[in-house]
Amino acid sequence: MAQSVQPIDLITMGRIGVDLYPLQVGVGLAQVETFGKFLGGSAANVAVAAARLGRNTAVITRTGDDPFGTYLHEALKEFGVDDRWVTSVAAYPTPVTFCEIFPPDDFPLYFYRQPKAPDLEIHTEELDFWAIRAARVFWITGTGLSEEPSRSATLAALKARDKSGTTVFDLDWRPMFWRDPEEARPYYEEALRHATVAVGNLDECEIATGVREPRACADALLAAGVELAVVKQGPKGVLAVHRDGTTAEVPPVPVEVVNGLGAGDAFGGSLVHGLLSGWELAETMRYANAAGALVASRLACSSAMPTEAEVDGLLARATA
Repeated sequence: MAQSVQPIDLITMGRIGVDLYPLQVGVGLAQVETFGKFLGGSAANVAVAAARLGRNTAVITRTGDDPFGTYLHEALKEFGVDDRWVTSVAAYPTPVTFCEIFPPDDFPLYFYRQPKAPDLEIHTEELDFWAIRAARVFWITGTGLSEEPSRSATLAALKARDKSGTTVFDLDWRPMFWRDPEEARPYYEEALRHATVAVGNLDECEIATGVREPRACADALLAAGVELAVVKQGPKGVLAVHRDGTTAEVPPVPVEVVNGLGAGDAFGGSLVHGLLSGWELAETMRYANAAGALVASRLACSSAMPTEAEVDGLLARATA
């Protein structure tokens, strides 16, 4: 892969696919008649979210060599995300994901990633280590650790960073991609040793640390090696704890939920934006919470990612 010319604000590495979301709310897949097609996958969505906020972003991933793969390249470019490190795998189809939408809190996901997802075919020797080391923020996900060769490539990229700049580990626990939680934990522990920030909900933090109480999760993540632990608690908001003792606990921004999927990726892109902006921890958490809330109030994930004006507007209304 070719070297990049200048450092990029954010490079993400991991899952990409096509989201086929029902255009009917409160209806099971067996009864759904029409679907919308969207760019999906956590790594891609986080890159889109940060790009919407004006950041220079790119994603390292792979698609199938098929029309859906072509669509994903077009969508990334339309969102302003650099696709130079998105390559195709002839052997496997581009993954698709379906969901059901039962607001306010039931959104079952159905992943079609068989016999294997192309984004798990990222090879160490194909990585642009110069660009990875130079990026201001590098973001990896737990899914990337679930199978080889992606697992080795992800860990090699983390080690190449060597905690330079900001390296975020999105805990991203998807049980259907692993045989059991015990299989995942050693790889999560290794990734945490090389990351500077860990982000996850309570289920994901429990996989990584073995504990579930929010403050205990944050302390365990810090003990595992990161400098900043971000524990998302759903309706209870978010807890962030820095190694220097700074703590922020921020309540959620109330919205009418349409589709909760993608809210975490909007949170992630906004977290990156706040870290790059040098904001105080509490301000970053408030901003990220608001971005996540906006996406939760919309149907799609990638195309629902908010702009700065939209996040500022929601925050202004929430504090009025």
